[in-house]
Parts: sequence; C-alpha cells; structure tokens
Amino acid sequence: MNRTTTIIDNSYVPAHLAIEAMRDNGYKNTAYAVAELIDNSIQAQADYVQLLCKEEEIMVNDRNISRLDQIAVLDNGIGMSENVLKYCLQFGNGTRLEKSQRTGIGRFGMGLPASSISQCKRVDVWSWQDGIENAKHVFLDIDDIKQRKTNEIPEVSSTPIPELWVQKGEKFGESGTLVVWTNLDRMMWTKGQTLVSHSELLIGRMYRKFLQNEVLQINFTIFNDSRSTKEETFALPNDPLYLMENTSCPEPYDKVPMFEPYMGFENYEKVFEIPYQDEIHKVYVRLAHAKKEAREGHNAGLRPYGKHASKNLGVSILRAGRELELDVSLVNKTEPTERWWGVEIEFPPSLDELMGVSNNKQSARNLTDVLSMMEEIKKEQDKGTTLIKIIEQYKDEEDPRASLIEICEYVNRRITSHLRKTIKGQNQGSKPDLRHNENERVEATATDVTTGRKEKGYVGKSDSCESESEEKRHALIKEDLIDSGFDEESAEKFSSEIISKDSKYSFIDYAFEGDAFFSVRTGGGKINILLNKSHPAYENLLEVFNDSEEESSANELRKRLNKASDGLKLLLAAWARYEDETPDGPRRDDIQNVRQDWGRYSKDFLRRRD
Repeated sequence: MNRTTTIIDNSYVPAHLAIEAMRDNGYKNTAYAVAELIDNSIQAQADYVQLLCKEEEIMVNDRNISRLDQIAVLDNGIGMSENVLKYCLQFGNGTRLEKSQRTGIGRFGMGLPASSISQCKRVDVWSWQDGIENAKHVFLDIDDIKQRKTNEIPEVSSTPIPELWVQKGEKFGESGTLVVWTNLDRMMWTKGQTLVSHSELLIGRMYRKFLQNEVLQINFTIFNDSRSTKEETFALPNDPLYLMENTSCPEPYDKVPMFEPYMGFENYEKVFEIPYQDEIHKVYVRLAHAKKEAREGHNAGLRPYGKHASKNLGVSILRAGRELELDVSLVNKTEPTERWWGVEIEFPPSLDELMGVSNNKQSARNLTDVLSMMEEIKKEQDKGTTLIKIIEQYKDEEDPRASLIEICEYVNRRITSHLRKTIKGQNQGSKPDLRHNENERVEATATDVTTGRKEKGYVGKSDSCESESEEKRHALIKEDLIDSGFDEESAEKFSSEIISKDSKYSFIDYAFEGDAFFSVRTGGGKINILLNKSHPAYENLLEVFNDSEEESSANELRKRLNKASDGLKLLLAAWARYEDETPDGPRRDDIQNVRQDWGRYSKDFLRRRD
C-alpha cells in the first residue's frame, strides 16, 4: 500500500469497506439499473435517451467473440449545473428530497450512484447546459475508494467528452448529460444484443406511458468498432393492459389493441381517494381483458401475441406513470388463461411512504404485501367478517396498510368474480361436444367399476354429493362447467343431460388452453372428463374415430387404427421421457408411484370391459 496516498478513516462508515457492500443494492438485473439513469433523464425533461452498448473483441478458446465493454446513457435534458453535478454521485443526495418536490419520477438521491456501482467499477458523468464543448465532468472509481486513495467526491473538471461517445451519440443537444459505465464486472448479460433484447420488453413496459404519449424516445445502440458494426432499435410501448396502439405486441395486435377495457372506457377505471398526511391522494385502478377474437382459433396462447401476453402476467404497479413492478400475487400460476386479463394500479410519489416504495424503485412493498394477503382476507370475509371490520382492525393496530386494503380487495374481487369469468366465458372457437351415445358403454363400465370400489369402502370426492337433490346437483354441475369456460347456454344444456344419465362419468370434447390433454371436474355427484381438443393427443387418439365406420373402407379403418396405436405409443414415450428427465429424489419417486397407482386403477377398469 502506498502510505503517502493512504487516508486514515475514523468514520462510522469507512468508505473503503462500505463501498463494496453498497454494490449489493438489490437491482434485479442490468435493465433495472439502466432504468434508474432513464428516470434521471426524464426528470431532466429529456425527450430523447440513447442507451449505447460498446462491444469489444476478446479471445476465448482461440475464438474472437464480442463482449460488452462499456455502457453509456446519453440524454438531451436540461443538464446539471456545476454544483448539482458535484454531488450527483453522492449517495442519498439529490434535488428532490423535499416533500414539495415529490412530483416526478426521481426523489431518493440514490439512483445514479447506486445503480452504477451495482454493474460496474467506474462511472463517469459529463453534463452541459451551454453546448458539449463546455461539458463538466465528475466520476466515481470503486478501486480508488477501496485502495483508500480517496473517500471524497473529486472536484468537477472540464475534461472533454471522449471522441468515441461524441461520434456514436445521436443527439447532443445544447444541454444534456452523458453517463458512462466502465469495467463492467457485475453485468448479468455480456453481449449488447442480449442486454437490449431483455431491456426492450421491460423498459418498454416501464415507460409505456411516456413512449405512447411521444414525450420520450429511447434508442438502443450496439456498436463494435473492431467489426465496424452498429445496430439501432427504438423501444416500443409494452402495455400489459393491451389497450394501446403501436406497441411491441406481435401482429395482428401491434397496431391495434388486443384487449378491451373492462365494462368500456367509461367504466374501466376506478379512482380511490386516499387520505394521507392531511391531504387526499388519488389512486387509479384500471382493468382490461382480451377481446373475444384474440382468443379464437386453435390455442391462441401459443401464438406470438399469446406468448407476448404470457410475459406480462400480473398487476402492474405504477408510480408517476412509470412501472415499479409487475406483481404476481393474484395470478393463478397453473392457469394459462391468466394472460388474458390485465390490471394496473397507479399512484403519485406523495404516497411513497404509504406504499412502501423502495429507494431503487423496484417495488411498492406495502401494496404488494396487501395484495398477497387477499386470500386470507377473503377467508375472513367468508366467515362473516365485513371488509370494514377488517380495515378497522388494521387501523386499531396503526398498521399503515389499512388504507390499501379496500383497493386490493377491489382488484382481487374484479379478477376473481369478473375478469376470469369473462375470459372463461369467451368462445374459443370450439363448441363443447357431449358424445353420450358413443361413450355409453365406456361410461357404464366405469360406473360399474366405481360402484364396486365404493362397496369395498373406497370413497371419492364426488361421492358425497350423490345424495343431494337433483336440483342442487344440476346447479353444481352447471356452475362447474361455467368455471371451466362454458357459456351459460351450453352449461345449462350439458348439466341437464349429465344429470339425466345414470352413469357417473361423462366425456366432453372441448378445446381449452394449456398443456393438459384432459381435465377432471367433479361436482353434483358426477365425474366429468373434459378432453382437450387443442391437444395433439386428441387428434391422434380420439378424433381418428369420429368419422362413421360404415362410410370408411377397410384400408381407411386400418390407417386410423395405426394412427391411434402410434399416438398411444408416443403418449407413453412422452411419459417415459418425462420420468427419465426427472432427477433422482422425492419428485421422481412420486412420479413413479403415480404410474403404479394409475396402473392398478387401469386394471380394474379394463378387466371389467373384458
């Protein structure tokens, strides 16, 4: 260690030790860290932000490959005065710390230094207010601090902007700011294209309001001087409510909305007035669901726009028009149709403490806490406790989350009681089909076997309802079919047919989303098996026999049998591979036990057929 440059530090927080710990400040990935710089640009009234990714060639295993070398963010905002620039890299300092200044995206005074050191060891900042030739410069170097060469912010200097950035920057306005990250030792992604591909969707969603209103353009530029390459793309809005036009959603919903506002544009937004610190603050909740035509056809969820929607699952939480996070507390993760609804909650910065906004602007902790509590609150309501009483209990305990319960309960109720039912009620382009005559023998055999098992003492979940009145069983079956996505008319028709049969089982051919070949619904003392017409197994095993046998030649029948036989074998091969890819341990044991148990049940059902 060079003793002539060592600084003795007796502070409670020695900078040379603390700086490394401060690098672990919780940014989810590089895109979130970059967003902090974009926030600053928006706060500085920029309408053009350029993310520059500089790659270099390095030798790995005798191959030249591209690696991210530096990242820069350039804007055409109002720039910083020399005094503001001097402290822009100081943790916790900022120009919007006072309550009266909490009107925009920024505030915490942590974004620039915290996000930068989370990704790199050195950050340089140039800012100018009267032409780039008068740009001022300041920097933070982690190695200098760790080696105790300094623990103070360097003086602002007149160091010129490096020519490299002057050449690659698209818009150097009369004023602006350039932030450059060097020595990228904590990047999640090492290639410029990977960073941009991950950032496009996320940043497009974060800043969708700004992009849609054309108050901001975000340019992603990747360049490699060794290869003389340069790629440019512009961020498009990524709207999880899919109500915007001209977004990143694939065709045909790139130009037009894929969703429609819940109950129309006049009613899709509900405003909550929240009293907090002697003022009233407005919180906006907006809801939307897929248009009927977006879900028509074969498994719409597997189409490019369906896959796009699957990446936007959850409740979008916005602060000052900028998304903080996409919370998945209310998402049923096993239900593929969850992608077809969208909800956003927007609140002003004046509610930061109440909402529990983190200083890296990645979450609203209190709000998401309450969203995750909805299942418990619903249970309390089912026991007879009113929502008002529950809120009062929280207020009595001086829990600040009391003010948020009504908002979250509204969101949860709309999702569970309205949006999901609307989505399930949409016709997916395939009418359900109850082939009672064709399945009569199978249903009768299965019913006989089940009766025998019950006589031996085996009990199924559906059995308890067999003694209920016919009217009640009919209502239960109808309700279950509607929950499965049947429309009111079809549910009424099928529940009447099912309840009139003596058999316990019914097979219904029906297209539904997801990877399951079949679904089992138990209600009203019956067992209904929904065969998924969207699954390839349906085409290979069942649909081959839908045509009349009398009208088919022997050769055609042989082909159908061979197709069904092949389909069954491929189904078994898929199971075998599933087992094979499952690591040794409890999960593999469970899978093998399921195979054994199903085998034993199959013996009973198939022997009776003989």
